[in-house]
Amino acid sequence: MTHFVVVAGAWLGAWAWDEVAADLEAAGETVSALTLSGVAERRAEPAGLETHARDVVGAVEGRDLRDVVLVGHSYSGVPVGIAAGRIGDRLRRVVFVDANVPVSGEGFLDAWPSDPVRAAIAAHDGVWPPPAAEEFAGQGLTDEQIGRITAGATPHPGATLTDPARLARPLGELPATYVKCLLDGDEPPPPVAELVADGRWELVTMDTGHWPMFSRPAELARLLRESAAAR
Repeated sequence: MTHFVVVAGAWLGAWAWDEVAADLEAAGETVSALTLSGVAERRAEPAGLETHARDVVGAVEGRDLRDVVLVGHSYSGVPVGIAAGRIGDRLRRVVFVDANVPVSGEGFLDAWPSDPVRAAIAAHDGVWPPPAAEEFAGQGLTDEQIGRITAGATPHPGATLTDPARLARPLGELPATYVKCLLDGDEPPPPVAELVADGRWELVTMDTGHWPMFSRPAELARLLRESAAAR
C-alpha cells in the first residue's frame, strides 16, 4: 500500500495539508502529514537542516513505512530531497511541489537572491518571520485562505535555511515528479530543469500559485495520486 508522507514549507505545520490529506484518504490512500522541528506545535524545538532531514527519515523508518511517496512543498523540498536519498528501497517516489531541491554543499538561501531574508533572520533572533498577508497577493488565494495561512504560520528556524545540504544519493537517481505552480513563475529551478530535460524527472504544472494545498487541494491530491502511479 502506498503511503504518502507530506511536509509543508517554511512557517507551516502538518495542518497545512488537512484538505489534501482528506481528499487522498477519501480515495483510499494512507497519509501522514509531518510537522518539522521548530515550527507550529514544535516551535520550541531547536532545528537545523539536518534536524529536518532526520525528522522526515524518522517519520518513515520509525513507523516502518514502505512504498513511500515523500511530498515536499517550497522550503521542505530541501530536507525531503535529502531524506529521499536516505530511505533506500522504502521510497516509491518523491514529489516536489513548487519546491526548492537540495544541492550538495549549498543551503536553501544560496539558490536565489536572499539578502533580505538573511537580514530578517539576523534582525529576529535567528528566525525567519512569516510573511504579511499582502505578500500572498497574486497567488490564486482567497482572503479566507490567506487568513488561514497567516493565522497558522509561525517563525521558521533560520539555521535550516543556511545549513549546507548533505546528499546520500545524487538527485538524478531519485524517482521524482516536480509540480510547477505557474502563478509563481513558469520555470522550475535550474537543477530541476536539467533533470527534466534529461528525461530523469517528470514535470507537471498547475495553473495556480505557490500554495496549492490551499488554493487547489483537490487538484493537488489528484496529481499526487497520479505521480505515485508513474514509473
